[in-house]
Amino acid sequence: MSQVVRAFGPGGPPEANVILKSMPHPVILVDRDSRIEYVNDSAEEFFAASSAMLLGHPLSEIVAFGSPVLALIEQVFEQGVSVNEYGVEIGTPRIGDRQVDIQVTPLTEYPGHVLLLLQVRTMAHKMDRQLTHRGAARSVTGMAAILAHEIKNPLSGIRGAAQLLEISGSPEDKTLTRLICEETDRICKLVDRMEVFSDERPVPREPVNIHLVLGHVKQLAATGFAKNIRIHEEYDPSLPPVLGDKDQLIQVFLNLVKNAAEALGGPDGEIVLTTAYRPGVRLSMPGSRDRVSLPLEICVIDDGPGVPDDLLEHLFDPFVTTKSSGTGLGLALVAKIIGDHGGIIECESQPRRTIFRVLLPMHTGATVTHDDETAAPGAR
Repeated sequence: MSQVVRAFGPGGPPEANVILKSMPHPVILVDRDSRIEYVNDSAEEFFAASSAMLLGHPLSEIVAFGSPVLALIEQVFEQGVSVNEYGVEIGTPRIGDRQVDIQVTPLTEYPGHVLLLLQVRTMAHKMDRQLTHRGAARSVTGMAAILAHEIKNPLSGIRGAAQLLEISGSPEDKTLTRLICEETDRICKLVDRMEVFSDERPVPREPVNIHLVLGHVKQLAATGFAKNIRIHEEYDPSLPPVLGDKDQLIQVFLNLVKNAAEALGGPDGEIVLTTAYRPGVRLSMPGSRDRVSLPLEICVIDDGPGVPDDLLEHLFDPFVTTKSSGTGLGLALVAKIIGDHGGIIECESQPRRTIFRVLLPMHTGATVTHDDETAAPGAR
């Protein structure tokens, strides 16, 4: 073993080992041939592999071929200065594609070695984007109030005039007047859907068993739009109650499951519903020093073709849709409801695996003890 391994590994200073092991970010030491000589615990977790599997192997065998990380390491060796790169894609067969901020630093004390520090951007990036989603929903709120007055009232007059013309019109004219009535009704329904965004009343919150919500959603889906699609459940039966409104949460997950079913386009695919407890996730509230804990994770996963890359960043914005006949308000409303609950929603997508992940606060009061409220149907 080299002096570098002795310095960083079990034979090194105890305080160095403690500091490196306790770091929440992956730390990797590589030599001139990009061979891994040290990884901390976070790096093992990041690559989903033990140190025994990583040490001694070239980094090129761990990350995807042509990864920009390898070029950064080569750049540092050539120039002898630290390099910071943001939004670098690191992919492996085990972990899939992950986006990180990376710092590569030469070690003057140990020539021929560089230290890599990775910072996973996912959660910070999600939280930043959630503020954009909420702002977009608020813009629809103001638009809905204007449209309700400026569009629906004139449309009522147009529809009434068309009905009067239909009374004395010829068969050809009646076809046109019926078309006018149908189109005015369609526009009114669209405005009605947008008016939901203008509801600024506080969400009535109470302890809700999310598994009962998902069970109800699955039942609705299995008897309707997803009756020929397999819906698999992977639940954490010990999950504490969600603090929220049961009816609104049903609306959220019914929308997400319906989107997943439509994405599959046939009975060959599968939808997976998962729940898990993820401690350590916190969201800073705008205009406040409060940090809300969001430990409850609920995912709707499908193995459809995925979301196009150019739409992924704007998927929760109003009027953005992948459907030819869609209005683009469904996911915007989902984002509003989750935001009203103090949570966040994010989508990760690649071919054959699209994940809609919802993180919500839990109920911190007395736990509901009724049998019908604590069971986790379908938990396995």
